[in-house]
Amino acid sequence: MLLDNFPRKIRQEAQLWRDEGIISSSQYEQLANRYQFNNLEAATRDRFVMIVIGIGGILLVLGVITFVAANWQSWTREVRFILMMSLFLSTAITGFYTWRQPALSKAEGKKPQRSKRLLGEALLILSAFILGANILLMAQTFNIVGSSSELFLAWGFGVLIMAYSLSLNSLGILAIVLIQIGYWSGLGDWWYTSNDLTWARLLVRHMPLVSWLLFVPLAYICRSRWIFGLAAFAFTTSLQFNLNPLQVLTYSDIAPWVASFAFALPPALLWSYDDLLFPTVNYRLFQPLARSLALVCFGFVFYILSFRWQWQFPDYGYTLPTTNSNILRTLPIIDLGILSGLAVLQWLFLLRQRSNPPRREVIFTIALVSAFIGITALVPFWHQAVSRISELGIFVFNVLLAILAWGLIQEGIKLNDRRSFWGGMLLLTLQVVSRVLEYDTDLLFKSLVFVMCGSALISAGLWFERRQPAASKSSGKA
Repeated sequence: MLLDNFPRKIRQEAQLWRDEGIISSSQYEQLANRYQFNNLEAATRDRFVMIVIGIGGILLVLGVITFVAANWQSWTREVRFILMMSLFLSTAITGFYTWRQPALSKAEGKKPQRSKRLLGEALLILSAFILGANILLMAQTFNIVGSSSELFLAWGFGVLIMAYSLSLNSLGILAIVLIQIGYWSGLGDWWYTSNDLTWARLLVRHMPLVSWLLFVPLAYICRSRWIFGLAAFAFTTSLQFNLNPLQVLTYSDIAPWVASFAFALPPALLWSYDDLLFPTVNYRLFQPLARSLALVCFGFVFYILSFRWQWQFPDYGYTLPTTNSNILRTLPIIDLGILSGLAVLQWLFLLRQRSNPPRREVIFTIALVSAFIGITALVPFWHQAVSRISELGIFVFNVLLAILAWGLIQEGIKLNDRRSFWGGMLLLTLQVVSRVLEYDTDLLFKSLVFVMCGSALISAGLWFERRQPAASKSSGKA
């Protein structure tokens, strides 16, 4: 509403300036053309029409649902199927043509109506929800037995096809959310039961690869940073929970490379990511976001592995679940092989792009990130395969966490970037507080540390924020 009210305020002020002689009539006309004063009433009318149509559509859908519920038991299976498919197709087709009409009007030189595009997108989202209801009702009608994981996965992939076909950001986000719900609901069945492998469990098992290969191209089709971020999140979390590296780290007789791949692969894949790897892409749209997410992965891994309990043996008598060992012997090798090969390809592409003499800062950053990845992969492998290095592992990852936090602080100060500065400050403060709480220290010492951390955080924050206007003024004078 604030954005909608802004042109009205501009129009009122511009009329007042014109009446007072501050601006001329020609300048007023320029402002009117720029902010489209003449279209404000039409936009308001379209908005209210869209609201009325939306409320009426909701009531219409509720009426149809009530009618179907009242007569559902008396209808045959064929009538149910035809009715539900007709409802889905009519909603989807109506939404498609309503959503597409503004684009066609613009191509013909007519004024596009934004309200119709929003209404069409709303109808398409409604058709996506009707698709899920159709899957559930048809499964009940034809006595198809399935789990909730299969329902959400089938629903999510159906919406994913719609998102690819229409290049709609909202449908893409909905598809990823539905597939993730299906993944999380099916993860327990895949991990703790020994039933036959179904298509849903196969998808759950290979969700890291599915997330990367299906969601990342969708982000380019929709040009959505949200979809790319959700794709990276789905890939990283599914890889961690499929491999379960924190539990595997405490066992020496289970594939020592598992934890190394799980910890090092996500930041290695994200930091080396380059949009130019796609043949049809000639711009870097998601590379900055991917590198920011890689730093988040580094911070999370370093922080988790800085705790001593992560490196200790489990208590006596603790055993893995009955099917856990079998699963670990049949790990998703295909996922790790393809994604690791993609990471190697990206790093080779990155080094080839840096063939020209780069700046010293770029060389240092690449070397530092490479060292992060190498140490993250080497230390857990050595701990499992060669000899137990619990104390050394704790020390190494605490040092890496401190280096990462300090580097973010320095980057924030150098570039006047609040996110980097505050991220580094909070990461450093979290490390100090966690170490104080983790180890058995005196309450007086804890109190002193909390006071010092709070004072340092406030002082550093005030200094950084006071520095911002000065930096902007100096750059403006230059």
